[in-house]
Amino acid sequence: MWFPRLPSDRVLRACAIGAAGDSRPFVLTHHEKNTDRIYCLNRAAEARGLHRGMGVSDARAYCPDMQSRPATPQADARFLQMLARWSKRYCPWVGLDGTDGLMLNIAGAEHLFNGEAAMLDDMRHRLERAGLSVQIAAAETRGAAWALTHYGATTRASEGLTSLPVAALRLDAKSDTALQRLGLRTIGDLMALPRATIARRFGPDVTLRLDQAMGARDEVISPLTEPPHYGVRMTLPEPIGLSGDVMAGTARLLERLCAKLKDQDMGARRLQLSLRLVDQGTQQIELRLAAPMRDATRILPLFERGVGAVDAGFGIDHLRLEATQVERLLQTQITSATPSRSDGLEDLITRLGNRIGLENIQRFLPADSHIPERSFQIAPAAYSTAQGPWVTLRPRPLRLFAPEAITATGPRPPRHFRWRRMALTTRRSTGPERIAPEWWLPDDNWRSGLRDYWKLDTAQGRRLWVFYTPQNPGWFVQGEFA
Repeated sequence: MWFPRLPSDRVLRACAIGAAGDSRPFVLTHHEKNTDRIYCLNRAAEARGLHRGMGVSDARAYCPDMQSRPATPQADARFLQMLARWSKRYCPWVGLDGTDGLMLNIAGAEHLFNGEAAMLDDMRHRLERAGLSVQIAAAETRGAAWALTHYGATTRASEGLTSLPVAALRLDAKSDTALQRLGLRTIGDLMALPRATIARRFGPDVTLRLDQAMGARDEVISPLTEPPHYGVRMTLPEPIGLSGDVMAGTARLLERLCAKLKDQDMGARRLQLSLRLVDQGTQQIELRLAAPMRDATRILPLFERGVGAVDAGFGIDHLRLEATQVERLLQTQITSATPSRSDGLEDLITRLGNRIGLENIQRFLPADSHIPERSFQIAPAAYSTAQGPWVTLRPRPLRLFAPEAITATGPRPPRHFRWRRMALTTRRSTGPERIAPEWWLPDDNWRSGLRDYWKLDTAQGRRLWVFYTPQNPGWFVQGEFA
């Protein structure tokens, strides 16, 4: 199967533009070589003279009513994976062919659809009804099937490949151009030459592709492997309703699930426990972990709060535990030199996060900037690791807030001033520390230019961090030390 317009077909199926079908030109664009170019287009756009790689500005000059969307290759890859899973309705051996095609090994499965021709017609009918442009062909070899889908006018390899262009052998652009310059335009022209001459003149890749297309050399199809499923279940002979019984069943499921995770070197980030009631109702308990885990003894106590809130009704007869989000968790070498790590903080973040949300538990991380407001960043504690130590040339205040103006004159710290309705007297001043703005970043707060920072110890016990702006004279308080 070859989907020549897979990206544009995917977008047209999902958005409102597809309601008009192919009546209006539509393209997907991507940025390449300092300009926006056409990544994929529909039939209507091709009929107006547009083509892939064409500049978007030139395309709009040819076609002012063209509609466009940015291309997303990641979504296209996921859509092709979905089509590969759908294709397993015809045969179990399905593999990807580049970014826009599928290869199916239908040997032994044709009789299930009343023959090969009926199978191909069924594939084509279902895909076209889904709004996808597709070209399908069947052949004895992978190379021949690829050639027929991309360059052939038929779906059968029995009619021969000799009339197809040499590009149908899946050659690179350099070899294709070299063959055509010598007048070898079709596969038949190439087969008429001695093999030794072809290998000596064009290298072994050309003869390899020719042999693969004609069946002289085998070419395997690498099937897609099913992703591992991290889910376990338990059916009970008698309904249960006590929290202790549910926790005991969850403990057994956790042991089996953690064994699966360990075999794949994975750790669970999100777990979902489904409890099926006798009256066919279902209750679910979701547990979000602050770090990837596969230790059943650590995870089990975290389910206590959710299990305690379950209304068992007439009883629970089925339990299912699934890791809905997993992450790579490699094995670590444990030696006497390895420092011991406490997991209590991660468990605490998990407990709090399942009540107020993991995103609401945040930590401060150092940032590479000498500007006080930009010297740190805030990140969710569950999705970041603590970094340190914080390296600063001068001590920084414990509290940092927006600059607050105070009444003072001159470049020296004021002896007496008022701040937040308090009359303060400076007993000792330390400074100045001059900080220049980062000119490459626009920041309205630093439009006044340089700042001279001072540390003031007041007689009233306040230890303030103040600064003076020489270009636009003025004093401001920005922080307070412990």
